[in-house]
Amino acid sequence: MTLTEYYIVYPEGEKQEIPGLLQINQVVDLNGNPLRISWPPPKVIAYRIHRISTQEERGYLRRYHYAELMSMAELQSYARGG
Repeated sequence: MTLTEYYIVYPEGEKQEIPGLLQINQVVDLNGNPLRISWPPPKVIAYRIHRISTQEERGYLRRYHYAELMSMAELQSYARGG
């Protein structure tokens, strides 16, 4: 039996376990939850997933989702859909 664990890795290197799989370019909040942003965007701390790696160890499959902090301009562009 293999257990799968999911983590978000913040730019500073800190890790936090999250409930499930994320996708490349997905925008998430501070806790790794997917964001649904409307215009105007809320003033939140948002991250974009830019890389995913997998580590296998006896009985465990760990997926690491690497996040980069989004600027307010990037968040506004994302909220506008472009």
